Amino acid sequence: MSWMNEFVLSEEVQEALNANAPVVALESTIISHGMPYPQNLEVARKVEDAVRSAGAVPATIAILNGIIAVGLSAEQLEHFAQEKNVMKCSRRDLPYAITQQLNGATTVAATMIVAEMAGIEVFATGGIGGVHRGAELTFDISADLNEFAQTSVAVVSAGAKAILDIPKTLEYLETCGVPVIGFGTKYFPAFYSRSSGIELPKTLSTTHDIAAFIYEKKRMNLKGGVLVANPIPAEYEIPADTIEPHIAQAIEMATVNGIKGKDLTPFLLRTLNEVTRGKSQLANEQLVLCNARLAAAIAVDLVAIKKKRAFIAL
Repeated sequence: MSWMNEFVLSEEVQEALNANAPVVALESTIISHGMPYPQNLEVARKVEDAVRSAGAVPATIAILNGIIAVGLSAEQLEHFAQEKNVMKCSRRDLPYAITQQLNGATTVAATMIVAEMAGIEVFATGGIGGVHRGAELTFDISADLNEFAQTSVAVVSAGAKAILDIPKTLEYLETCGVPVIGFGTKYFPAFYSRSSGIELPKTLSTTHDIAAFIYEKKRMNLKGGVLVANPIPAEYEIPADTIEPHIAQAIEMATVNGIKGKDLTPFLLRTLNEVTRGKSQLANEQLVLCNARLAAAIAVDLVAIKKKRAFIAL
């Protein structure tokens, strides 16, 4: 039995992959659970345009009526942005969404899985999930982290979401053997803030060097992903000492209201947007665009390295 009937690549993505052209995977949770309509649609279009402007093909990934779609048409994107009942899908949820013919938004973990299935090596997102604050009591740890240990896709993000326990998240990634590379920074970014204050062991300053790292890791058959940590542009940063009291307030509200599991992150981000009067939402939008541009540049360089190595091997 094959799952290929439930897996569809858009014509644009298929042609790019066939031609060994650069492709960047994009998640869909930010569309369905991260922003309201029509802002979510506007941002999704901007992100795809940013990838194209940097020389790569965008592949927004979502589940449409039980079909895994890799690359959405303009009509599909608009329809998805307006859907109300969209399941948030991580690894464990994919079979359910497919068999029940549901609409599903892919998290970082699910997007990595589908991207690897499709042969896409670079993925741009906002911030990864991680170890939640208080996880020593709740054991609330995102499936994103385990996915990095087993799925060979490079993920460009503005670090981990600031609502998380960042030191524990980095410790978890280290235990899983996941390389975390700072792009032009020696400090791990904290989503809204350019620095978490935690120094990284690996820093690379060019997209070519990052692409070469990705290429060499795959050539050595070292399974698992790469996390490329890209700080938010300085003009859109919310300093840590400014955003932290708001995060603490949002977490307290979630605790009082018994909000946890998959509902926790969307609640915290929505609450932060309200208490910061839209500043956190603007920061979120801009960091995603920045990550999309960087991911596309890395994908372009990765293709160039592969072509050069193939030529030398002749």
